Amino acid sequence: MSLGQEIATPDGKRRYVRALFATIADRYDFITVVLSYGQDRRWKRRLIDLAAPRPGTRVLDLATGTGDIAFAAAARGARVLGLDITLRMIELARAKHQNVARAFRASDRPRFLVGDMLALPFQGGAFDIVTTGYGLRNVPDLTTAIDEIARVLAPGGQLLSLDFNRPSNPIVRAAYLAYLTAVGATLGWVLHRDPDTYRYIPASIRQYPGAAAVARMFESRGFSRVRCYPVLGGLMSIHHAIRD
Repeated sequence: MSLGQEIATPDGKRRYVRALFATIADRYDFITVVLSYGQDRRWKRRLIDLAAPRPGTRVLDLATGTGDIAFAAAARGARVLGLDITLRMIELARAKHQNVARAFRASDRPRFLVGDMLALPFQGGAFDIVTTGYGLRNVPDLTTAIDEIARVLAPGGQLLSLDFNRPSNPIVRAAYLAYLTAVGATLGWVLHRDPDTYRYIPASIRQYPGAAAVARMFESRGFSRVRCYPVLGGLMSIHHAIRD
């Protein structure tokens, strides 16, 4: 079975993604730097600038990974909870938390929790801002994920998402995916002795609706004032939407 076939169904993608991120967790920060040409943290700072959290703002960071966005929001005084389905990611975020704890007052430090963004363990309207970096492209059911985000956001709350885009131009898309496939295969072999490890990224982009289509999904699932900001010449994007 090809990788594309393996992640073509929700159950198949769920199993694959859980196993993949458990495998790559300890290399995750390195990989995001390499694949973003060192721009990843700058993009995440831009996302936080768009959100503009204030002291006391309730922020939920989904697919938090090792916590970059969560820490950036907490640095603005927000009350932040980071959630990820991969235990090892949460362990790494908590370890990073210990390293940077002195930069925060005890009440401002982010908390981290293992959980599934398709079934968020929170009451409706519990958060003012929901953020995610590289999260929506990886969920087995994108519509359910958007509905869950809408449910836990208070009316007028903000959703911000940073992710790879699926370029609409077929020539650009083909070149982009070929590049990611080649780089991913090389990194997979060097880091894990498995060239398929990071081939998941272009495979997931092939199945991703793309930034414009995702924006329309937000509009159809209870969000308004949806903006899509191109990043890296449109190869990446930041979505910003308001919960009705």
